[in-house]
Amino acid sequence: MITAIPQLDTYLETFNDFQRTAPGHNLSWLRKLREDAFARFCEVGFPTTHDEDWRFTNVSAIAKTPFALASEVSELSNHDLNAWRFPEAACELVFVDGKYRPDLSPIRSLPLGVTVASLAGEITTNPAALEPHLGRYLNTQRDAFAALNTAFAADGAFVHIRKGKVLEQPIHLLFVSTSGSTPVMTHPRNLIVAEEQSQIAVVEDYVSLGGGAAFCNTATELVAAESAVVSHYMIEREDTPTFNVSTLRIQQARSSNVATHSVLLGGGLVRNNVHPVLAGEGAECLINGLFIGNGNQHLDNYMLVEHASPHCDSRQFYNGILDGRSHGVFHGRIIVHKDAQKTDAKQTNRNLLLSDDAQIDTKPQLEIYADDVKCTHGATIGQMDETALFYLRSRGIDEASARKLLLLAFANECLDRMKEDSVRDHLRELINRHLFAMTDAAPVATARGEDKGRNWEELG
Repeated sequence: MITAIPQLDTYLETFNDFQRTAPGHNLSWLRKLREDAFARFCEVGFPTTHDEDWRFTNVSAIAKTPFALASEVSELSNHDLNAWRFPEAACELVFVDGKYRPDLSPIRSLPLGVTVASLAGEITTNPAALEPHLGRYLNTQRDAFAALNTAFAADGAFVHIRKGKVLEQPIHLLFVSTSGSTPVMTHPRNLIVAEEQSQIAVVEDYVSLGGGAAFCNTATELVAAESAVVSHYMIEREDTPTFNVSTLRIQQARSSNVATHSVLLGGGLVRNNVHPVLAGEGAECLINGLFIGNGNQHLDNYMLVEHASPHCDSRQFYNGILDGRSHGVFHGRIIVHKDAQKTDAKQTNRNLLLSDDAQIDTKPQLEIYADDVKCTHGATIGQMDETALFYLRSRGIDEASARKLLLLAFANECLDRMKEDSVRDHLRELINRHLFAMTDAAPVATARGEDKGRNWEELG
């Protein structure tokens, strides 16, 4: 099995060097966590299309590329990041090639009881706050990328909100990948802990600068205690030479409410894993997502929802828009364990294919081991509604603008489920621009040539 890793010697050497200087290398529990995870990665290697969970996604390009950890500090300025900022955030942490950059992070004052800090800094100064949670939920035995992330876990964000506290504005975590003469890999590790009856929203935002090959393999553990309310957003808008694998592991206690929203716009090969475990009675979880592919992009969404306690509700809604030769994947799996009576779970995947060469693989799954449940799942694949298109054109709207309006309406189904106004408006603008650029690049006949440049705001 070890020979299944083409770059094994490179990874071994990199890991040995990393272990000697990594934050917390003198902490026995953290050192063992990393060593066990790396041993597991060496045992199983990268997944192949023979693995059921990866049957639609070939990661051989990642396995064969000799990625190295970033060794130099990129000389970025605040001006370089202006296009990626989120001014409405309560505070913003910036990570460049996996490392926290305080010089680029506008830390605003936070209320007492809310901690937002670098994970590496917390490992050094306050490891006792991390030990009960870090690495306790992510399944490194099941997922090789989760094992690889844990082996190289060094920095990322630590977000902690105490009992009864409410943070009105979201936290923005900006992860920037740069490219140089050699391919660089980063393994951001985030830990979000929301205590009883607290409320918080966190935005993870992944971008890239430089246009070269990079591999971002991130993992986030989100712990929602009893009656906590958490909103989590994952925005992926990296350049197309970038590989991005992200894993969100959610642990929910009694009566907690977690909503996670994913918006995938960039990257060449993207895998988005979301794994909530509804471990407490009465927990609720919303998994909402939108992926938009063009060119040769490959966007894979894998959802594993575990109902482990009774009276829990989960909802999955994912919409995909694919053009060019792009390939989308939706693999949604709901497991209802034996004791999870009165479960209410729903799973829906809707997809639009805008070209003959675009492809979608969708696989909704239910595994039910309880006898008193209400579970449904479904998937649709279609093209642009010609009747709606004809209706808009009959009202004097040119074809290109009519298509944009219909695509925006399709995307808005996901946006309308986001309750944070500032994040929803921010994402609506990003998606607007992205769809506008994508549809303008396609040759579409217009009734009047001068109408092709009209934007969606002008169309109301």
